Amino acid sequence: MSELVKVEVVEQILVITIDRPRARNAINHEAAQQLAAALDRLDEDDGIVIGILTGAGNTFCSGMDLKAFAATGQRPYVGDRGFAGLCERPPRKPLIAAVEGYALAGGCELALACDLIVAAEDATFGVPEVKRGLVPGSGGMLRLPARIPYHIAMEAVLTGEMFPASRFHQYGLINRLTGSGQALQAALEMAGVIAQNGPLAVQTAKGIIAESRNWRPADMFDLQRPRIAHIFTSDDAREGATAFAEKRKPVWAGK
Repeated sequence: MSELVKVEVVEQILVITIDRPRARNAINHEAAQQLAAALDRLDEDDGIVIGILTGAGNTFCSGMDLKAFAATGQRPYVGDRGFAGLCERPPRKPLIAAVEGYALAGGCELALACDLIVAAEDATFGVPEVKRGLVPGSGGMLRLPARIPYHIAMEAVLTGEMFPASRFHQYGLINRLTGSGQALQAALEMAGVIAQNGPLAVQTAKGIIAESRNWRPADMFDLQRPRIAHIFTSDDAREGATAFAEKRKPVWAGK
C-alpha cells in the first residue's frame, strides 16, 4: 500500500498530512483508510494530546477523487466514520485544520469536521458539489449553517462558488488567518498552547461543546453534570490545584 497520508509526532502533537499533491490531495479509498488509521492513533496514543490535519504541496484537500469515482464508483468512506474516515465521527481528542491553498468540496468538509481552523490568507474554501450534480453530503449542508449565517451558507452551497479565507474569517469560521505558507506553523503554536492544559479536561470540554448544541436550555445542566463529574475527582484536577499552590507547571496524568 502506498503512503498517501503521512504522520509525524511533534512533541505531543500528531501532524497528519494528506500527501497526494499531484491530485491536489483528493481523497481516494486508500487515502481514506490511512486517514482513519491516523485518527485512531490520535485517540489511542496516550502520549498524543491533539492533532493537526494539513495537506502537502501548498494545498489542503480538493475533496473526493472524482476520477476514481467516475471510473469505479468508488466512494472514499470508512465504515460509520464517513468521508475520509473523519466527517461523520471526528476523534475524541481535538483536531486543528491547517489550510493552505484549496479546501474544496470534501476538503472543505474535512476542515469543518475539525475543531479549529487556521488558514493562510490566500486559501480558498468552497463546496462546489452542485456544479457536478452532487451535494455536499459530508457536512457541508449540516455544519456550515451552524457555523456561519444561514443565508451565507445557502449562497455557498447553492452557487457552489469559492470563498476566500478572509470572508469565512469574517463570519467566524476560521480561528486565525496567517501569511501564505504559515498555516501549519500557526496551528502548531495553537496546538502547543492547548497541549499545556489538562488532557482529560480538554477532551471533556471538546465533547460537551460538540454535543450541547442540540440540548434544550431546560436540560443542559442536567445533561452536563454526569459528563463532568469525573473531572472534579480526577488526578489531573488535584495536580492542577497542587501545581498552582506550589507555583510550578503541572504534570498531567490524563486521568
